[in-house]
Amino acid sequence: MSANQGMEAVMQVEHSGTNGNGLGMGDSHVQEVVKAAHEELRLLMRQRADIMKRIGTLKQTIAGLANLFGDEILSEDLLELVDRKTGGRQPGFTKACRTALMEAQHPLSVREVCERIRERMPAVLQRHKDPLASVTTVLNRLVEYGEAQSVVRENGRRAWLWVADPVTISNTRSEQLASHA
Repeated sequence: MSANQGMEAVMQVEHSGTNGNGLGMGDSHVQEVVKAAHEELRLLMRQRADIMKRIGTLKQTIAGLANLFGDEILSEDLLELVDRKTGGRQPGFTKACRTALMEAQHPLSVREVCERIRERMPAVLQRHKDPLASVTTVLNRLVEYGEAQSVVRENGRRAWLWVADPVTISNTRSEQLASHA
């Protein structure tokens, strides 16, 4: 059942009345609509996570090439897309956290993410009363989105890693954690 068919079913239920116990006579139609909407929402959330991972991988690749060969190899449009354009509007707080993780070669602690943001975009942190708490909130949200992964370092502290390629991450996670504990 498509979302449009689901909406039509809901409208039919609204016009069909109730069966005496308060449930609509078309209650099974409502359940079908809810189930279809739930399945579509889950699919779209997975697609969004996959797209964000792919965007991160591409940005990471482009940033790596720019680090090797200089920002001049990038067009103005591309500089803006990969958050390397200087001047102009400061990117948002979540975007700054994403950038810090994407550019990192190893999992970062909250303090390390704050430090990287402070180095590149100090104004972004100045707007927050408690930058560590704000960064922690954003990093946990990125984990929920499927864009980042929370790991525990050998010293027991949490760190976050951009999920550019899940296969690569699972194969190298222990090496990264051991070398940066």
